Amino acid sequence: MRLPSKAKRLRIYSGEMDRLGTRALSDAIVEEAARRGLAGVTVLRGMSGYGANSRVKSDKILVLSQDLPIIVEIVDAAEKIDAFLPWLDESVKEGLVTLDDVEVIAYRHSKGEKG
Repeated sequence: MRLPSKAKRLRIYSGEMDRLGTRALSDAIVEEAARRGLAGVTVLRGMSGYGANSRVKSDKILVLSQDLPIIVEIVDAAEKIDAFLPWLDESVKEGLVTLDDVEVIAYRHSKGEKG
């Protein structure tokens, strides 16, 4: 798969306890993105943070949270990201979703495919 040099980065900020039905929201996003053939998804677990409710969540022992921040990041062509947004809008009930332009420098497969 080749990515255009001008692409979009979609970020979904949520918590690890956020759900879509019985599944973790981040897992549901990864599975749906894979089903739709998006270039790739990365899920990042934060060490601390807070959102609109201003409740600090942290992995520090004195304020240990079981709902640490999660960022799901997807980079792909604008049209593929745009097609994903309606599903995402229906699925994300709390959190922050951002979209920005990125320049893809390299997107390579381990078998040497260049992109």
